[in-house]
Amino acid sequence: MQKIKRALAACAGLAAAAGLLAGCSSGSRNLVFDASSQGSGFQTELTFFGFKYEALNVLAIEDALHAYMDENPQVSISYDGIKTPAYFDVLVKRLSTGNGDDIFMVDHERALELGGEGRLADLSDLSTLGNFSDLAKSQMTAAGPVQYVPTSISAFGLYCNLDLLKEYGQKAPETLAELEAVCDFFAGQGITPIVANNDISLKTVVIAKSLLPLYQSDDAAAKIERFNSGQDDLAAALRPGFEFVEEMIRRGWIAPAQALETAKTKDDLLLFAAGKQPFMLTGAWAVPRLRELKPGFDFDVRPYPILPDGSVLVVNVDTRISVNAESPHLQEAKAFVEYLTRSDVMWQFVNSQSSFSPLKENRLAEDAAIQAIGPYLTNGRSVLGADDNFRFPIWEMTRQCVVGMLEGEDAGEAVAHMRALLEQWDSIEG
Repeated sequence: MQKIKRALAACAGLAAAAGLLAGCSSGSRNLVFDASSQGSGFQTELTFFGFKYEALNVLAIEDALHAYMDENPQVSISYDGIKTPAYFDVLVKRLSTGNGDDIFMVDHERALELGGEGRLADLSDLSTLGNFSDLAKSQMTAAGPVQYVPTSISAFGLYCNLDLLKEYGQKAPETLAELEAVCDFFAGQGITPIVANNDISLKTVVIAKSLLPLYQSDDAAAKIERFNSGQDDLAAALRPGFEFVEEMIRRGWIAPAQALETAKTKDDLLLFAAGKQPFMLTGAWAVPRLRELKPGFDFDVRPYPILPDGSVLVVNVDTRISVNAESPHLQEAKAFVEYLTRSDVMWQFVNSQSSFSPLKENRLAEDAAIQAIGPYLTNGRSVLGADDNFRFPIWEMTRQCVVGMLEGEDAGEAVAHMRALLEQWDSIEG
């Protein structure tokens, strides 16, 4: 069963050994803080494995580890971080060989799989759970026991090169008609208007375009359950989004061959930073990384202007942290996760990622470039990209369908592709 499910993974073709080697690559960061170096012995050594490896994120994690060990000198913690998608291969390999870390990060797909296999500890007794927002709680408790805690709510947006738009006498779009007009204008100038990557860019457009009516309804939970049971056809419900992506490709708004080779929040940032294209679709958390490239132009990040009357924001309850159910230091690991979810500790991490807090405060990171997305968390115009109430990994499935479209499939074929993935998952789970 595990091998079949791995077919849904982003890098299923990679051997586990390659994933392990990736953990030793230049893309990894390893932080080891030994509490004994602070002048006192320690009784417990914890390991923390995650997919956050960027300097700002690691600095926030480092500060949290230092502070925790100052309060708990009997504990030593090491953090190992590598980039996705290789991270998930390494995570599964470690767990399957009995070498799992005490604490690790998961996504929606891995929460479904590992939770179903009994590998995730029950965190329902953490004292900090009452501080989380209703949105976060709706995700954490969707499968029953709390098996992860989120440390951020991430958002996905349209990056706008404000200087380039001004140079061509254009403005940042706020409606579908304005998006069509400005993208057609640049395409007519021989400029591909939108930088897109091969992972999150277009699948978030599909989900936003298709599922906003679901999240605006009074019975969203019941409708999701109808998709889960097969009473309603999710693949058909996603058709409007696939049709919109097909239109984007047909009108030359994106370059499919380039997008297939463009890694998220890496290659796409380099392309956008060159200043030759007005827009980019990627996570708002990439703003600090874009600034590090010194792009030489003003930019901001906005919700997707893909509705006739305005925009929609895609968000995820993100950077999910779980505890290994087989950890020899289960209670100590849970105590550390509880510490990470304290408001003061979590805020530093949220702010480093240009994200929202998953706590009741719903605070948005302070970066000026992302302030336009703030109101959309509460104005009824947001959708969840990887909703835990779905009993299948919609996030990964839509990615595979979009990759098919970049390779030449039309919207009808994407719907059929999605339906096949859903049927495959049902046969595995059944």
